[in-house]
Order: sequence, then structure tokens, then C-alpha cells
Amino acid sequence: MSIRARFLAAVAAAALVLGGCDQLGMPGKSPFQGIDVTGSALGGELRLTDQDGKPRSLADFKGKVVVVSFGFTHCPDVCPTTLADLAAARRQLAGDASQVQVLFVTVDPKRDTTELLKQYVPAFDPTFIGLRGDEAATERVKKDFHVFSEERAGKPGEAYTVDHSAQMYVVDRAGRMRLLWNPGTLPAVMASDLRILLNS
Repeated sequence: MSIRARFLAAVAAAALVLGGCDQLGMPGKSPFQGIDVTGSALGGELRLTDQDGKPRSLADFKGKVVVVSFGFTHCPDVCPTTLADLAAARRQLAGDASQVQVLFVTVDPKRDTTELLKQYVPAFDPTFIGLRGDEAATERVKKDFHVFSEERAGKPGEAYTVDHSAQMYVVDRAGRMRLLWNPGTLPAVMASDLRILLNS
């Protein structure tokens, strides 16, 4: 099976899983505009190292609403766009912005060193934190969050790229997985969903 075929199969499988999660609540009763995955098996402890070399886990951010995004610093399109949208959403929250933490998990730890993450991630918002792990830790987190990624060779003379799923995950103040946003979700939609979680 080709890389692209495996990527599409993984995305389809994730859609099936999340389609089942959509039935966890009463149809039409969710106050969120994103996909309500409350009660799903998505997520995990997220034990990785931050851009300053400090061990981190989701437990460190209890009391805040956490948004987890996956990508890599050499990504030409969806990753920077997503981080820019998250920064815009956070600005819309004004005084409540300090209660939201964005985490960017690299799926390319071979190239994304802590030094590179420290330059790249806070450039979108100084409060954003980049996370990385060794190969085993990265694979464990990808499995917990149902994230697909795979290297794809570039053209001769060009660096490889990484195909990856790009959904964002939203965890509430108590550390429970609550929402999934697809790439391209508007900052106003994100801000609306975040306000609900911050006030609940």
C-alpha cells in the first residue's frame, strides 16, 4: 500500500472512530461547534519534553483548557496556518486567554530539536509550547491521540516531508478530552468553543 493510500485509510479510520463518539451525547444537544468527543478514548498523558528541555505532561496544565496540535516545523502549509489560527482565537478571548494553553507536538523529532521548536512555536504566540519526544515516545503519543504521520521522500536534492493528520484536540480544565477541531476551523469558532469550556 502506498504512503498516500495508508494516510487516507488512517484518516478514514479516525473518522469512523469519531463518528461513533458523536453518538456519546444527545444529537443536537452539544453546545460546541467543533466535534464533541466527550467520553471518548482519545488522548493520554502526553509525556514529552518541552522546548526548554523540561519534562511535561497534560497534568501540568490542569486548571487550564488545553489545545493540542500535531505537526512539524518544516511543514509548508497546514501547520503554520493552524498555529496562526490558534493564536488569533486566543487573542479573541482577551482577558480569558491566559486560561488557554496551546501545545504543539512535533511528528518529526529527528529534525525538530528543542532549539528549533523554541524558535518556531512561540513565534506564533509567546505562550505556545512546543513538545517533542524520542521515537518511542512520539509513537506512543500518536497512538493515544489517533494521529497518523509518515515520512515521504522529497524530490532529488530536496528534504523529506511528513504526511500527517492535522486535527486539533481540546482538553478541559479537569484534563478530560472534550473536542476535536478539523484543520481550517475558523478562529471565531475556536474562540466560541473555548469560552464555553472556560465558563463551564
